[in-house]
Parts: sequence; structure tokens; C-alpha cells
Amino acid sequence: MTRRSSKRSISREQKAQRQVDARRQHTKQIQKLSLELADSKDSRLIHDAVKAILWNVGIVVEHRAIRNSLIRDHGCIESDNDYIRLPPDLVEKAISTVPRSVLLYDRDGNVKVDTSSQVSSYCPGHNCVRILDFRTGELRPCSLEDIRETARLCEQLPNIDMVCSLGYPSEIPPEDEVVETTKAMYDHCSKPAALLAHDDEIQLRMMKAIAERVGGWNQLADKPVSLELMGPISPLRLPDELCARIVNCARWRVPLVCYPATFPGMSSPISMAGAIAQSSAEAISGIVIHQLTEPGAPVISGSAVLPMDMRQANLAYGSPEYMLTGLGASDYFRSIGIPSWIGAGCSDSHQFDAQAAAEAGANLAIAAMAKTPLVHNLGFLSGGRTGSLEMLTLCDELIGWSSKMAHGLAVDADTLAVEVIERSAPTNEFLTDPHTQDRFLTENWYPNLCERSDADAWLEAGAQDMQQRIRQRMAELLG
Repeated sequence: MTRRSSKRSISREQKAQRQVDARRQHTKQIQKLSLELADSKDSRLIHDAVKAILWNVGIVVEHRAIRNSLIRDHGCIESDNDYIRLPPDLVEKAISTVPRSVLLYDRDGNVKVDTSSQVSSYCPGHNCVRILDFRTGELRPCSLEDIRETARLCEQLPNIDMVCSLGYPSEIPPEDEVVETTKAMYDHCSKPAALLAHDDEIQLRMMKAIAERVGGWNQLADKPVSLELMGPISPLRLPDELCARIVNCARWRVPLVCYPATFPGMSSPISMAGAIAQSSAEAISGIVIHQLTEPGAPVISGSAVLPMDMRQANLAYGSPEYMLTGLGASDYFRSIGIPSWIGAGCSDSHQFDAQAAAEAGANLAIAAMAKTPLVHNLGFLSGGRTGSLEMLTLCDELIGWSSKMAHGLAVDADTLAVEVIERSAPTNEFLTDPHTQDRFLTENWYPNLCERSDADAWLEAGAQDMQQRIRQRMAELLG
């Protein structure tokens, strides 16, 4: 017989959007493939270690008023060496009031990030010291125009759920760069933003700039469009400005991420479990202050354990240890009911090359299968020192592949399709069967960038490699 072809014609953008919609329909299909690094026993051991660190060693709290309140009002003990020891019951009390999920919205009031979902949300990284110029191949300082372009690209990439700066504007005075970066992101992207202030004064200016763009200060808490990044200093120190920013976010009920940057063997134990325990204790000490200020205020945590290549003392974002510690910490925070995030979509390569693609593909796939609520640092090269829009565009493609893989194989009466076989096998009309027609855009993953055409057709079309296809795609999206 002659097969009838589908009469439907659909654009690449429509295909991409339908697949994004399918990725986010987590209530209809549970993610079946699951990667767990720290099981319940491991998580209990980590939690016991966290409480032991905070009680036996303690934390340095540089904010005098908060330090005095912890001692006077909450049973904390001041040690001779300036550490404040946190009682285990105080730690448990604070953890018990942390909301089990955090929602972030776009400018139109739509939920873009739901940490209770089994489908990960994705965010670029921030504050790279350089940018890899995709037009010239030059490694150069980042400018405010680069951040505007990053925001415009984040708006267009369908699998990117948040906007972040990738770099910082080198031509802007330090006291103004956070506010100008914030304005650039919100003026060019409707998605929620991940932000980093440096002190409470800059934080207030930053939040005012957001409020002006989203309809007022109340909107910041009612339908939050931002996630502020902050964390303790390893080992075991809460700086004065960090404490002030934590308290402000709690009082404003604006979501924040509280997590330290920990360097195993340099600012924490070199063993992965020891680094997770210490960094988690540091994060939870900040969360204790946050929840004592405003119980139930939204907070996310996680672990930025940053392995070092000890031969040269260079960061190793592309290493297996980066994923092992991040996912182990994520499992631990999940076990105690605190939403978390990890890093992926990043590489130690200095160029957008095969190493960059291999490392990003591996860590994005692992992150998706681990069901971590929020994944950040997409677009990082050079161990987090270089931002790349080409890398970010590739990550958008890899998210689609990884998310499809993570959802696994659904087996039920509908997918087994016995009736379809009975109906279509005798005449071999599977192509035009309603079962196929209803699912052909969502049953399979369709790439925007990966090559699948016949070799002759590829040659006739110009034989573009992946980097050329990415640059063409970026030109289409950025206009």
C-alpha cells in the first residue's frame, strides 16, 4: 500500500515548545530513572555529622547583634575561640520551619521554577571574569552589553527557566555593577533571575530596581521573580554582610540560596563526605538565622564543593567529584526537607570545543537523573572563570536530551498500544493512526542542533559542524 504522509506542518520553535511543555508535565508522568548517591542511611550519617560540627566546633558569626541574640535568646554557647556552638535541637527546630518547596515566577505571573517538581529547572551561571566572544573567538572582559545579550538569549532558549548574568560588567563601577546587571537582565528577559549582591546596601538598591519592574514591592514576595545567591565563607564563618542580607531576605520573604563555596583539601576535608558535611553545616547555620528571623520564609540550599586539581590548584568544574559532592549534598538536603540546587552544564575547557561538550553533556545528564530541583552554572568554561553563550545554547539542547532520558520508559495500557497493533498491523497504517498522530511530537525527542539528516543532504546544505549550527541558531534568536 501507499503510505499517507502527515499533513501537519510545524515549525522548529513549535516543536521545541511542545517538548518543553511535555518536560514540565511532571504530574502526568513520574520521572522513572533516578540516581541516588546518598541513601537514607548515608543522609542520617551526614546529618549527625552536621549537628556535631555545629555543636562541637560551632560557627563564627561576625554580625554582633545576631551573635548576641543567638547566645541570649536561643541557647547557643560562646566558645573561647570566638565560635558560637549551635545546639542540635535549635538546628532541628530551624529545619522544621523551612518550606518544602519554593516557587519562582516570570514577569507574567507564570510558574517557571517549582522545587517540588521531579523535573529540574535550569539557570546559567554568574560573575565569570571573562566572556568567550562567539563572534570573534576572543577571550575578553565581560561588558554590560554582553549581559543584555545573555538575557535576550535566555528569553529565547526554551529549556532555560531562569536568567543569570554569566559575567559581570567590567566597565561599570563596583558599587553600581549589581544594580546595572539587574536592570539589564529584567529589561531583556521575562524569566526569574538569579542575583548576587555584595552587601545589604547594594541588596536594597537591587531589590528596589526589581520592584520597579514587576509592579511593586509586595510582588517580590507574592510572586517572587528573583533568587538571591549568598553563602557562608569556609571554614565555618558567617560574615557580617551575609548575616544582614539573610535577615533582609527573610523579612521580605524573598527566596534565597544559602550555600558556601568550599575547596576540599584547602578550606574543608579533602574527602568528599567530609566536604559535604562541613559545607552543609555552614549552609544550615545560615538557614538557622534565616528561620529564626522569619519562620517559613523561602530558602534553597545546596553545596558548592569545588574540587581542586591539586597539581596546579585549579578548579575542576568538569570533574566527576564536582557532581558527586553536589548530588550527595542534594540527596542529604532532600532527606531533611530543604530544597536544593547543584551545578552542571559547565566545563574546565577554555574553548567551546569537544571537551566542553563532553563534560557538559555528562554532568547535565547526571543532574537530570538525580531529580535535583534546580541546576545552575550552565554556560561556564575555564572552571567557572569564562562565560560562553555558545555553551549556554548547547546546554539548552542537551537539557532536552537529558530530560527525555530521565523520564525513562512508561509502561501502561496506552503505551503498550495493543489496540493500535490490532488496528494498524494488518494494513501497516501506523503512520496515519491517531495514536501516532497524537504523539509524534512528544513521544520522541527532536533536536534543534544535533545532526540527523542524510549525509548527502548534510553536504548539500553546507556541511555545517555543531559550532556553526549553534552560531546560526544564535543569530536567529538574537536577531
